[in-house]
Amino acid sequence: MQTLSLLISDIKNTLRIRFSASLIAGIMLSVFISFALFADDTPEPRQANNQQLSKVQQNWLETEFQPSTLSLSEQTKELQWFQQKSQPFKGMTIRVVSERINTHQYESNILAKAFFDITGIHVIHELTNEDDVLKKFSAQVMTGQRLYDAYISDSDLIGSHFRQQHVMSITDLINHQAKAYTLPSLDLSDFIGLAFTTGPDGKIYQLPDQQFANLYWYRSDWFANADFQKQFEANYGYPLGVPQNWQAYEDIAHFFTHDISEIAGEKVYGHMDYAKSDPSLGWRISDAWLSMAGVGDKGLPNGLPVDEWGIRVEDCHPVGASVERGGALNSPAAIYAIQKYKEWLVKYAPPEARQLTFSESGHWAAKGNIAQQIFWYTAFVPDFTLKNLAVMNKDGTPKWRVAPSPVGKYWQKGMKSGYQDTGAWTFLNHTPESNQIAAWLYAQFVVSKTVSLKKTLVGLTPIRQSDIESDYMAQKAPYLGGLVEFYRSHARHVWTPTGTNVPDYPGMAGYWWQAISRIIEGELSVTEGMDALAEEVDNHLIKLQEQDLTCGPKVNKKQVPSHWLNKPGAPKAELPNKVKGKTLPFEEAINAW
Repeated sequence: MQTLSLLISDIKNTLRIRFSASLIAGIMLSVFISFALFADDTPEPRQANNQQLSKVQQNWLETEFQPSTLSLSEQTKELQWFQQKSQPFKGMTIRVVSERINTHQYESNILAKAFFDITGIHVIHELTNEDDVLKKFSAQVMTGQRLYDAYISDSDLIGSHFRQQHVMSITDLINHQAKAYTLPSLDLSDFIGLAFTTGPDGKIYQLPDQQFANLYWYRSDWFANADFQKQFEANYGYPLGVPQNWQAYEDIAHFFTHDISEIAGEKVYGHMDYAKSDPSLGWRISDAWLSMAGVGDKGLPNGLPVDEWGIRVEDCHPVGASVERGGALNSPAAIYAIQKYKEWLVKYAPPEARQLTFSESGHWAAKGNIAQQIFWYTAFVPDFTLKNLAVMNKDGTPKWRVAPSPVGKYWQKGMKSGYQDTGAWTFLNHTPESNQIAAWLYAQFVVSKTVSLKKTLVGLTPIRQSDIESDYMAQKAPYLGGLVEFYRSHARHVWTPTGTNVPDYPGMAGYWWQAISRIIEGELSVTEGMDALAEEVDNHLIKLQEQDLTCGPKVNKKQVPSHWLNKPGAPKAELPNKVKGKTLPFEEAINAW
């Protein structure tokens, strides 16, 4: 979702594959500072012993770690396991880093302390901006120096991880050096995002820690208004409800912006978005906007052979992004996607939206004058359920709901339908084994069944099927506006992060916001802008051919577009027909996927 803002800004003019000299200098300074902080604090290993839980540990269990899907005795066994297995590392200090969201704040402020009380291992869990997480991660990869013992970073980098081989896969970790330190009840099959962190080689490269999806948000109270329902059906010929396709979303946007126009004397809008020239503009599009339009191929989690970035892969090798090379980044479907993004922004969103970044636009819908938003992250749910908001009822239930997003006219059943951010535990190969194992213990602790349900209730970023299906989540569902229903539905399987087709996420992500910015500002037409973006991605893939990468690019020679457009699948030929709008009631919309 959204990684890389500062990193991309630093490197946009000088970096395509490697870091600039100025960034390297800054990275090295960070390395030396971190070494000073890390002064060798690793103790001699101690022998494990069996102990009962202390009063402090028991207090954590009975208070902070409730509720849980485990019984109290099952939780006790897990904590005793951590207590015993940590003995060789007792007194160590490990350092981890993650982005600053509610889930990780809970880990840093609460769970790290609990872990110390249970294991005697000190954890410095640093919180920073997500782009800075990537900077630090890249610095450690480049220098080989130990800045952190583990990272919680986006699974969007999965294509880089398995190709560049700098990450210690979870599969190798639990089968080799950490085999004796892997929680018996870890239960990998219970993690809902494991497919997103698995490479084409079948190895799991990251362990999911939190997830949130990019969904459709709408004012369910307005949609339930009898007068609005009658007027909408009279104007558009079908019921007002959760839009299933982009035409319905557009009709609803027009209805509230122009037909209704005002509610209780306040101007209302049928759409909300953002478009300021900023790295977050790239996330707005690369976070699966093209897949929602139907740009890629069928196949989960990302579409094969063409994914949501429009990159074609053959036998695990990226071969091109442009239509001329078999990709779909400048295909008719991609052009349609960007045209709709720009058109809706101009016609149906508040004028201020064109000058807002992702973070600046996040609170707008909570003001109470937005009818719907097609691109809304569920990480906002905690902030949208606060008391006294214009979008909250007095009884604590929301006036809004989230539902599966509508799809464009090129979309076909069997394709991914949207983006899901998966922040996951990531370990580097060169980390000293004792530090790696101690960090692995902490990672397992914060995702263990003993604490995962409580963490889910705090941050609302679920990772375990058992938590989602629990009675506690069912009780919470009426207060979360459809979040629980989404994660209990099939829909969550077709909302996925960036996949393995992207071989160099850090080096390529910056192209998006620069290209889309030129389109929004009128410097280039949509067609010209997407042609330029496809060419930049192609050129980057060509440069990557010079590196010794696992499953590295083998770029196709250019051919006339018709060669590819006349073949089945992506890239898809233009569809001139207009699709009729379709809506469903919320209950049916959740189950339609």
